[in-house]
Amino acid sequence: MSFFRAMDVSASGLTAQRLRMDIISQNIANINTTRTENGEPYRRKTVLFEEKKEQLPFSKLLKKSMEQYSSSGVRVSAIVEDNSDFQMVYDPEHPDADENGYVRMPNVNIIEEMVNMISANRSYEANVTAINTNKSMALKALEIGR
Repeated sequence: MSFFRAMDVSASGLTAQRLRMDIISQNIANINTTRTENGEPYRRKTVLFEEKKEQLPFSKLLKKSMEQYSSSGVRVSAIVEDNSDFQMVYDPEHPDADENGYVRMPNVNIIEEMVNMISANRSYEANVTAINTNKSMALKALEIGR
């Protein structure tokens, strides 16, 4: 794997994890939102990742097929809503309460979101470490030529 390819792979990981962290923050911010534009409570969102495929012309694709296959990073394929049931909370004083006094609350679980946030943070840190290690190896290789 070349120096720049390794940097591209880590950079794609950083971008993907930053978006994941943004979606987690959005979920936490809307944990008490009982009415959105469509009239329903906020639905939790998740990020789906997939391997990033390279778009190469045929000649380069043929040359690459003769070499060992290596990934070109990760990309976000979609941001999807979680279709699990809303939480029902008894609060007859709430403006969005039904005739029985229950309010439909978002399907966001703060514990699950915090675990996802820690996971995204660790993944981000791992990609930063990979970039720094790659940079350090390149500097050491330049020192050999002196």
